[in-house]
Amino acid sequence: VLLCRLAEVGRLETPKIQGKYDTGQLFLHRVFGYRGVVLFPWLARVYDRDVPNKRDSGNQIRCRQETGQGQNQQAWGTGFGKLALSLMGWGLEDGNFNYVGKEVKGCTQTFYQVLIDARDCPYIRAQTEAVTFLGNQDSSRSLYAIPGLDYVSHEDILPYTTTEKLPLQHELFDKFLMYYPEKDPPFGAQETLRAWQKKNHPWLELSDVHKETTENVRVTVIPFYMGCRESQAASVFWWRYCIRLENLGELSVQLRERHWRIFSLSGTLETVRGRGVVGQEPVLSPSLPAFQYSSHVSLQAPSGHMWSITVGVVSLNHLEETPLYILFGIINWNTKSAEEGYRCPAWLGTFRMEREDGYTFDCRIPPFSLESKSEDTGTNTSAV
Repeated sequence: VLLCRLAEVGRLETPKIQGKYDTGQLFLHRVFGYRGVVLFPWLARVYDRDVPNKRDSGNQIRCRQETGQGQNQQAWGTGFGKLALSLMGWGLEDGNFNYVGKEVKGCTQTFYQVLIDARDCPYIRAQTEAVTFLGNQDSSRSLYAIPGLDYVSHEDILPYTTTEKLPLQHELFDKFLMYYPEKDPPFGAQETLRAWQKKNHPWLELSDVHKETTENVRVTVIPFYMGCRESQAASVFWWRYCIRLENLGELSVQLRERHWRIFSLSGTLETVRGRGVVGQEPVLSPSLPAFQYSSHVSLQAPSGHMWSITVGVVSLNHLEETPLYILFGIINWNTKSAEEGYRCPAWLGTFRMEREDGYTFDCRIPPFSLESKSEDTGTNTSAV
């Protein structure tokens, strides 16, 4: 018999349909249930592949080159273009992988940087050290994390109020926020929070969110640029990405495998299958419908070309000891900008899911691009 005791934490308020929540707003997470506090908002472009597009031309795969006259001419590139075509031709008819070439329009939505109550961290089905940073030394590949830092969409905020002066247990709470009894909410930003936000803005910034649903399982991917580190051979650009799986159906499902189609720098195509993710095979049930994890990827830009050739190649060192690379998103062969040149669709990957009735299916991962930023200004320098 499991005995539990209820404790009062505050009084729920009506969620905001319009506007945004202020710094210091206490909340409960709609999906993960933890207590948190809002630090500051982000405006993100959300690309939801479940939303119908009026201009969607279906799943036809094409590779086009924009000409100087603005006309579209079908063209197949050389080098990486042939590699992309061979990748597309491999398993093109199985329907298990996502079509990157489908046009998806983004809409702007509000997300929040938040602190998580340390008392709730052991019970959250998400990594509570998911926000990581590169070490300060340019030559270092070391990572460090801030525990209990998360990103939350506006729709997942359930606001509440409390009369406690210290309602949240987190080592940064009293460093970032101060109690103002006359305010609503009664917590406001200290100068340390504003300085921290300004200093780390380029590496904290949330800009793009990608979503896709398969068989009532929604996958959300959020990539973050972490910065560049120099080595003797080349510059190494680092990203972290967060993946959230959420079961929207009534039957429980379990993540059994991850499946990537990849190629190495030698140009050979390979398939990698692995059990679960981050050492787990999570069950997504109606009572515990979501699981969230993070990982890291790195990319080496060729000298003088930035992302012109290897823009669609990311290292999957967390899967294998030897560096493997996955072709994803859109490959750009142009050396001048991302708006010109050859663009070919490719695949990203799937999760193999098993439902409680024994039915198995491949859950598509929405394709996403990696964008670098100027470390001096925090602005985008290139994009897929």
